[in-house]
Amino acid sequence: MLRNNVETFLCCDKPWEEARTVLFGAPFDSTTSFRPGTRFGSGAIRRESYGLESYSPYQDRDLEEAAVMDAGDLELPIGDTRAVLEQIREQAGKILAAGRRPFMLGGEHLVTLGAFQAAYQAYPELHMIHFDAHADLRQDYLGVQLSHACVLRRCWESLGDGRIHQFGIRSGDREEFRWAPGHVHMQRFSFAGLQETLEQLQGVPLYFTVDLDVLDPSVFPGTGTPEPGGVSFEELRKAVTLVCSRGRIVACDVNELSPHYDTSGVSTAVAGKIVREMLLAMEE
Repeated sequence: MLRNNVETFLCCDKPWEEARTVLFGAPFDSTTSFRPGTRFGSGAIRRESYGLESYSPYQDRDLEEAAVMDAGDLELPIGDTRAVLEQIREQAGKILAAGRRPFMLGGEHLVTLGAFQAAYQAYPELHMIHFDAHADLRQDYLGVQLSHACVLRRCWESLGDGRIHQFGIRSGDREEFRWAPGHVHMQRFSFAGLQETLEQLQGVPLYFTVDLDVLDPSVFPGTGTPEPGGVSFEELRKAVTLVCSRGRIVACDVNELSPHYDTSGVSTAVAGKIVREMLLAMEE
């Protein structure tokens, strides 16, 4: 049984016995390929959430009434990537085995692999919906296969062709874009076709991963790999709400906030608001 963290995201303080969704943080960024700092993302989202309201006027719902528990950040062995992924897999697996939904706050995008592996073990028919600026489909990055630049390729190795659905992609090397057709469903630059995808996947268990750099850096500069040409906050809010309300989300994550690259705190507020909207949209 997990216990509540002392400091929680907004009012996500329901006890384990009542929770349907369990938040936990994965503060890890050891494979970051450009600017580090995402290890501080989960703590910043939690700490600065108190600047937000628990009530969403978009959905007319309040987190005070949601069955969400915040179990706090994992204490990860920085420097041992495989051990980190195993600890994340164990945490997500414990939550899934108890009939609850894990919601992980990153951290760099590689942390998705651990939680995904737990979800795939529990739901072999799993599909993945992926929002990101980057394809993350490299076979390796500088000879390393466990990298945030390769995380979706590692997930594909379990899922196989046609079960990864990517949206907002606008960056990657040539080989990634040549490899993608026939292996993954990739929507470049936008969320076009998202509703149709969700209709096709109705009732199918979904892992939903949101890399916040899908947002334009004018909206979200607080990330290690800013990529101009992204979506607006409102486009992302509507898209995550659609996925979380229409899809059968069995596990999910939000990642790649590096709070110290935006000293205004706006990027952290954006991340917190996206997390709030996702949590509320998943409420039954």
